[in-house]
This record gives sequence, C-alpha cells and structure tokens, in this order.
Amino acid sequence: MKTWLITGCSSGIGRGIAKAALQKGYQVVATARRLETVQDLTAAYPQRALAAALDVTKPDSIRKALQAAEERFGPVDVLVNNAGHGYRAALEEGEDNNVSELFQTNLFGPVALMKAVLPQMRRQKAGAIINVSSIAAVCAVVGSGYYAATKGALELLSDALRQEVAPLGITVMTVEPGAFRTRFFDDSLKGTAVKIKDYAETAGKNRKEHIINHHDQPGDPEKAGRIIVDAVEQPNPPQRLLLGSDASAIVCAELERRLAEAQAQKDLSVSSDF
Repeated sequence: MKTWLITGCSSGIGRGIAKAALQKGYQVVATARRLETVQDLTAAYPQRALAAALDVTKPDSIRKALQAAEERFGPVDVLVNNAGHGYRAALEEGEDNNVSELFQTNLFGPVALMKAVLPQMRRQKAGAIINVSSIAAVCAVVGSGYYAATKGALELLSDALRQEVAPLGITVMTVEPGAFRTRFFDDSLKGTAVKIKDYAETAGKNRKEHIINHHDQPGDPEKAGRIIVDAVEQPNPPQRLLLGSDASAIVCAELERRLAEAQAQKDLSVSSDF
C-alpha cells in the first residue's frame, strides 16, 4: 500500500485527488493550512487518512508534516504539489511582498517538498511526484503574468527533474488544468492594491474585483482527481496531463501558433549561425 502526501486538500482538485486515492485503497496524508478543512476525510477513512497542517511557505511546517506522515504510514511514495493561489496585477503594479509570497507558495514551497521526499524515493528506487500547474504556464492571461511565471518555472523544473530521476525509478508528471468548478476565484485569488490608469483597458479589466465566480466552470474536480490517480498508476505516466476541454483547446491552439511562428522565421533563425 502506497502513501500519498497531497497539499491543498481543503477543496478543489487537491480534495478530488485525496478522495480518489482513498477510494482506491491508498494511504493519504491530506494537508491544508487549516486542519478543520480536511478532518472529514479522516473521519470517513480513519485507518488510511491522516490530516496534517501544512503551510508550504514555512520550512518548519513542511518538516512537521513529513514527520507526521512517516510516523503514521512510513515514507511518502507519491507527492502531489497542489497548493497554490493566483495573483492579478500588471507587471508594473506587482507589489514586491505579494509577488515574493506568490513565488514562495507556488514554486519554492513545492521545490522544498520535492527536495525533502527525494532522498527516500532514491533509496527505495521508486516514487512519483505530481506537480499541479495550469494552462497559464503555456498561455498567460493578461494581468496574471506573475502567476503564469510561477507555474512556468514549476513546469520547467519538473521537466529537468523528470530526466534526472527517471533512471532511479521515480516518475514526475505535470498537470495542466483549465477552469474547474472550485473556490479558486473565491478564496485563492489575490490582487494588487496598486492601480495604474494606463493599464485600465488591459490588466485592469482582469482585476480580482472584476471577477464574479458563477461556479459554472466546465471542469469537475472529482473527475480530475480520479484521472490523476489513474494516470500515476500507468507504467508510463504522461509527462504533461491536460485536464478539461478548455485546457485541451487553448493549449493545443497556442502550441500550434508557436510552431507556425517558429517555422515562418526559420530562415531568419538559422541565418545567425557562423
């Protein structure tokens, strides 16, 4: 029986992954900043679920969560970096403290968790790491460049890590969800207090205060959870897993646009050689 540690299980895709893993018989360490948001999972699966408080921006919190996981279930076999939040601001409007916290949550926190579980995975020559990214890593939304940057960096680190650990029996998968019916726009989206008038018609139209969450997004978090668990169980999990009809359409269109642009300027590109 394998042990999963999943961050950000209070709602959304993280909760969907936790429920799917528990339903399949795995042991799950369901983490969230507030313990009370995940204790229903331990009540439903008292033998196989452990609720643990975890703030990925705090090294001591990471250490304590991993220690609790090992004391209860042993080493972590599957790490899911799902916790994160959004931030809306034009680049020039970005507040240093909020941007730093965003990168700590979405990028450096997941890196710290990966570095913490990799020694044991290397010893046992097995393990899986799933990093939940976003279609924003492929196609940034105006006014959301900082968020896209965190996810783009996480994806490229995942690509490098995948090659580093593949010979050691460890798999790395990046998940790129589209819009899912979660509380992301309610609880997990922050916005800048700096408002520059010149950006009113670009980033200004996409500010947090202009967003109303109608909870009509196409993606189902519980279906996402089941798909992710099923994908990890495959002998060769996908390197990138797109989730949602919108994700498939948007990412494929963007990659086709990039390829067409690269092909159109091929002669100019190669002319820079000696």
